[in-house]
Amino acid sequence: MEDNQGNPRRIPRSTARVVALPRSWTIPVIWFLPDGPAWLSRNVSLELEQRRLFPWIAVFFGLGIVLFFQAEGQPAIWAPVSAFALFGAAAMVFRRSLAVVAAMIALAALFVGFTAGVIRTRSVAAPVLTRVVITPVTGFIETIEDREGGKRLLLRVTGMKDVADAVRPERVRVSVRNGEGLSPGQLIAGTARLLPPPQPAWPGGYDFARDAYFKGIGAVGSMVGQVRRIDSPEGPGWSLRLAASVDQARNALTERIASAIGGAAGGVGAALVTGKRGLIPESTNDVLRGAGIYHIVSISGLHMVLAAGTFFWLVRALLALVPGVALLWPVKKIAAVAAMVGATIYCIFSGSDVATERSLIMTLVMFGAVLADRPALSIRNLSIAAIIVLMREPEALLGPSFQMSFGAVAAMMALVPLMNRPRLEGAGGGVVSRGVVWVGQAALGLVTTTLVASFATAPFAAYHFQSLNPYGLVGNALALPLVSLIVMPSAVLGVLAYPFGLDRPIWQFMGAAVSQVLDVSAWVGGFSGSTLVVPALGSAALVLLSLGLILVSVPASALRWLAVVPAGAGLAFAAMPGRYDVFIDRDGTGAAIRSRGGQLSLVGRPSDFVAEQWLRADGDSRSADDGRLRQETKCDPAGCVVAAAEGRWVAFVQDFAAFEEDCRRAAVIITRLKAPPTCKASFILDGNDLKERGATTIRFSPEAVELRSVRKGRETRAWRGAETHRAEMSTAPERPRRAACSGAGFP
Repeated sequence: MEDNQGNPRRIPRSTARVVALPRSWTIPVIWFLPDGPAWLSRNVSLELEQRRLFPWIAVFFGLGIVLFFQAEGQPAIWAPVSAFALFGAAAMVFRRSLAVVAAMIALAALFVGFTAGVIRTRSVAAPVLTRVVITPVTGFIETIEDREGGKRLLLRVTGMKDVADAVRPERVRVSVRNGEGLSPGQLIAGTARLLPPPQPAWPGGYDFARDAYFKGIGAVGSMVGQVRRIDSPEGPGWSLRLAASVDQARNALTERIASAIGGAAGGVGAALVTGKRGLIPESTNDVLRGAGIYHIVSISGLHMVLAAGTFFWLVRALLALVPGVALLWPVKKIAAVAAMVGATIYCIFSGSDVATERSLIMTLVMFGAVLADRPALSIRNLSIAAIIVLMREPEALLGPSFQMSFGAVAAMMALVPLMNRPRLEGAGGGVVSRGVVWVGQAALGLVTTTLVASFATAPFAAYHFQSLNPYGLVGNALALPLVSLIVMPSAVLGVLAYPFGLDRPIWQFMGAAVSQVLDVSAWVGGFSGSTLVVPALGSAALVLLSLGLILVSVPASALRWLAVVPAGAGLAFAAMPGRYDVFIDRDGTGAAIRSRGGQLSLVGRPSDFVAEQWLRADGDSRSADDGRLRQETKCDPAGCVVAAAEGRWVAFVQDFAAFEEDCRRAAVIITRLKAPPTCKASFILDGNDLKERGATTIRFSPEAVELRSVRKGRETRAWRGAETHRAEMSTAPERPRRAACSGAGFP
């Protein structure tokens, strides 16, 4: 633009932002804010300047994956592909309108995410066992993990008697009590008790069946009797030989580290290097959880960054010692390539778990930015890493590992501008003063980032694990410096020295630091209330809190203040959890019923694992073997009754003889049997219902009974095949009816 004399006229920056903004963005949608339309225009223009629209592609991509996992049946692939093509074409047609283009790209990304879910589900499709079987099995050992009570094997099945090849699982995970002499790659045979991968213990609980499906595991169980090694005429394929070789090397190094260090510290040290956690005693796991630092034994973002950073620092430092190389060669980029190669090898050697692969992708993206002379830590790079991870494994979005790691990194990146403020200078400028200032700044950075990460991951911990560690800040602040400065650099040096046989002193040095970490964990875990069991966070609360985290992390402008609205609403929902009054096992073998005293009471014979899942979902810290769990129940061999909330009697029927009285006097009947048609109870949940619904919960209100189930009627999902119901479903046989209860039933 020129003035009357033909000279260029400068436009004020604030005015230029509004002038460059398309008219469609200036719609006054936030009238309640001071100067609403202008405020919105200024901040949206700043988002455009900072190129902050790109991260929203990752957000909508993830939303498409969420929608896929909410869909019933087997979605057709042509539907999301067609929708993607439609919105992609619309973006090209309306490319002159930024608002329309942004909306079309967002919708296109959503359907790409949906398509990724469809493709992934079909690509890993494999038979899943639908009934319990005890049958001879032959298969190649793919991986072996040492456990306290034996070994756990992942078998690639080659034969299974009494199970047709068309429905035979490709992989099964089994435990063996005596696995001496077994090694990866061997062909073994034995009798196994196998069952379908378990579904959630309650609606919203951990879905092992889904995770097993995407790992190609079609059954779980144990070997009974002797396991025999047999000769294979063909031998394993190349992929199995490669996997077996890697696992065998991991097992050898695990044993080497554990024996060099010894004790619980040896198990933890080995897990930090190889990812094999079977040698860690359960008591040590509890100590680490209580201190809020259990994440250090799961190879993920922290370990990958430390390992890659060690490679980067070592290579860069060595090259810098040679003046000619340091002056003429791009030392930083060479070190970045070395770090990428080292991180990739570390990922493969540590088992290439989902969390490890995700961390590797994040690390490669960050160092790739270094090669391209771009900032390594940016929300854009994090978005690229998230898209790559989710494109490869869409199911990772539903797991705590992805949610907690990306949530923590995103929150810390939102903190970066605050951390880049002018630093304090040491008084006097002496070496000691500068050292004190450096230590103070490092400590402040560690505490601040740990605090931010703890707040960012707390909603996901409450949703998935029903636990919070209020002293996790103390545990991480004391333990992470040891892990970062001693343990992980020692791990890298130990692996490099291992082929030369000079690694034992390094492992012992690392073990001393690991022992200090365990001592710190034991001290912090000993604090009163170090682990708080909280009621399961509802889906609405999780969604709102996640939206708040996205809004505070993605925008570069004051638009991030909008995060207060969903975050506040999410906290309100979290503060008023909707507890269930009844939990029912998927096959009706047991239930947990809230008595008039307000706590859950157990009836039937649920497994300890399932019972503890129910208790944790209710925010109850008692263990499954606590005698108080059955004090409020009145039982006899035919069943149990519990005086529940809202003045209702709930009957758990285990014998047909109990129906006559319980149907007359109880408001709710729960049974794995088939209830007689003459039963007049207000609400009946019998074996037929459980066969269709799976694990079920009930919530009482004065007006109604609210049901939630793992399955919706007869819906089918790839990882939830039609199960063969094992409960008794026949009509009642002729047998004497039960007399009136005396002492064990109704008063």
